[in-house]
Amino acid sequence: MKLLLRFLFLICVTVAFSQKNIPNNTQISVLTIGPGNNLNDAFGHSGIRLKTSYSDIVYDFGRYNFEDPNFYLNFARGKLNYLQGKANYNNLVNFYKQQNRSIKEQILNLSAEEKQSVYTFLETNYAKNQGAYLYDFFYDNCATKIRDVIENATNGNIDYQLPGNYEDKTFRTLIQDELHPNTWGSLGIDIALGAIIDRTATPREHMFLPKNIHSFYSKATINNIQLVSNSKIIINSDTKFKNGTFLLSPIFVLSLIAILIIYITFNDHKKQRRTKGLDAFIQLILGVIGILLTLLWFGTDHTATGYNYNLLWAFPLSLVMVIQAYKAKPKKWFIGYIKFCVLMLCLLTVHWISGVQQFAPTLIPLLIALFIRYIFLLKFLKK
Repeated sequence: MKLLLRFLFLICVTVAFSQKNIPNNTQISVLTIGPGNNLNDAFGHSGIRLKTSYSDIVYDFGRYNFEDPNFYLNFARGKLNYLQGKANYNNLVNFYKQQNRSIKEQILNLSAEEKQSVYTFLETNYAKNQGAYLYDFFYDNCATKIRDVIENATNGNIDYQLPGNYEDKTFRTLIQDELHPNTWGSLGIDIALGAIIDRTATPREHMFLPKNIHSFYSKATINNIQLVSNSKIIINSDTKFKNGTFLLSPIFVLSLIAILIIYITFNDHKKQRRTKGLDAFIQLILGVIGILLTLLWFGTDHTATGYNYNLLWAFPLSLVMVIQAYKAKPKKWFIGYIKFCVLMLCLLTVHWISGVQQFAPTLIPLLIALFIRYIFLLKFLKK
C-alpha cells in the first residue's frame, strides 16, 4: 500500500510540475552561495529557488560538462558551452553543507505574472539543450544570468540603490578583493587578464559577483516596494579561498628565483664572465609566457585577455633569442634586443604608475632581477 501511495505521489508531482502554470502560492527566491576553498569556487555562486506546494527546485547557470568533445581546447579558446543547472533544493543544500559553504536566501516580492514569467523562461531555456550559452566571466556568468532573468520577468522595473558599503572599483580590484594577493590564483589572473579589466565598473556591472547580487537586491525596490520580502541564512559559514603555505607562495618562490638571478649576476660581474645557461633559460621562459599571452589576446574569444601589457616583460620574441643567449658571442642585434627589454620594463613601470594596467605585486622581485640582469648583459656584451 505504501509503495502504491508513493508511486501515485510521484506521478502527481511529475504531472503537476510539467504543467505550464504554477500555483499562486509559488515562492521565488535568490540563493547566494559563499566562496569555497578552490579558485573556481572563490567568487561564490548564485541560483534561483522556485518553491511550490509540490516541488522545490533550484535553477542556476555556469555549469559545464567535462565529457564534451574538445572540452579543454574550447575552454582555452573561450568557445565552451556552459549550461543551466536544475537541482532539488535539499540535494543542493546538502551538497554545499558538505563543502562548508554558506547559503543566503532572499525571497522576492514578485507578482503572480512575474513568477510565471520566471518559471516559464527557466523551464523553456533548460529544455533547449540545457540552456547552453557562451560564458563570459564579467558579463554572462552565474550571477549576471540570475540578475537578467529577474529583470526580464519584471520588465526592467527594478530600481537599484547603492549598498551602504559600495565603492567605485575596477573589475580587477573586484576580483582581487575575493583572493589573497599572495596566491598563485591571484598571480595567474593578473598575468592572464589585460588592461581591459582595469576600467571602473558601473554599479550594475558590480553584480557579476554573486555577493553583490545579494547586496544590491537587499536595497532594490520594484514598483516602490522592497524587492526582497524576507532574507534568511540557510547555512552559516565563513569559508574563504585558501591562501596556501607561505613557503610555496608566489612572493616566496619568485623572490628566491630573483635572489638566485641577482646572485649569479653579481658573481658574473665579479669574475668577468657570463652564465649563458641562465640567459638562455630566462629567454625561454619569457618567450613561452609571451606566446601564451599573445594567444589569449588574439587567438581566443575571451574578452578579458585583450590589451595585456604583461607582454612588456614576457615578449614572444624572447623564444627566438634562446640560441643567441647561449652563444659565447651573440649577434649584435641580440644586444639591441636586450636594450628593447630594458625599455619595455621602463614602459611597464609607466603603465603601472599611470593606471593603464595593474600588474601582480608578487612579480616585483622578478622584474627587478630581470632589470639588473639586462643592465649587466648590456655592459658585459659591449666589451
